[in-house]
Amino acid sequence: MAQAQSRAAREKVALITGASGGIGLATGVALIRAGYRVFGTSRQAAPDEVRQGIHMLRCDVTDDESVKQLIKDVVGLAGRIDVLVNNAGRSLIGAAEESSLDQAQSLFDINVFGILRTTTEVLPTMRKQGQGRIINISSVAGFLPGPYTALYNATKHAVEGYSESLDHELRTFGIRVALVEPVFTRTALEENGDKPDRILSVYDKGRAAMNATWRNGVAAGDPVEAVADKVVQAATEKQPSIRYTPGKMAGRLRLMRRFVPEKMFEKSFRKQMGVAD
Repeated sequence: MAQAQSRAAREKVALITGASGGIGLATGVALIRAGYRVFGTSRQAAPDEVRQGIHMLRCDVTDDESVKQLIKDVVGLAGRIDVLVNNAGRSLIGAAEESSLDQAQSLFDINVFGILRTTTEVLPTMRKQGQGRIINISSVAGFLPGPYTALYNATKHAVEGYSESLDHELRTFGIRVALVEPVFTRTALEENGDKPDRILSVYDKGRAAMNATWRNGVAAGDPVEAVADKVVQAATEKQPSIRYTPGKMAGRLRLMRRFVPEKMFEKSFRKQMGVAD
């Protein structure tokens, strides 16, 4: 009994939002292999559901009480939370003008305020522990805005700014924050993404081109395991970086965005995105 309690006290615990499939599920499996006890969330999780070793819990990150209950449940079951991976999110392809304010607020509620809710709720536990890692799944869209994804890009830019500021604030408590910035990844994010709620025919050609770009990009994209590996790296490195870019393309885009002259980069990028002047 004493040995079991001692082992439980040493066991690292990870919590992943949006872990029913895709990046979240792959990350959970990778963290289990790295020695973590992993809890995941889904809005439809069944009681006592275990998925590939991940203890699934029901949570809606857009609901304050649901998030509070989630953190309470995980701490009650495991006694601690060492790693929080904020993965839950949605995409939206369409011209900025094609989305109502209500739709924009809904997207921000899950992609940005969902992260704020879970993070704010977990911080007292991590401060009490004297350590913790918060890993936010962002995107290259967080530093590279493209056409027909203005609102999605805006949510990822918000996550990037929030995460960098938060890391400065929390280091003194032994807590670090990191961003993982995938490019196209083979998930159902685009397929299950939101559509504009007020379609305007003037944008049909550009929107169709961007949808095709995303479909082709996802089909040829990085496997979800590439993102999961970077999450494990961010969770386990003694001195974590603020940013991790899975796959060669994401890292190449970051370098190009930083060093290629702006007009030259913009011309090439617009051509790749299928939009013309």
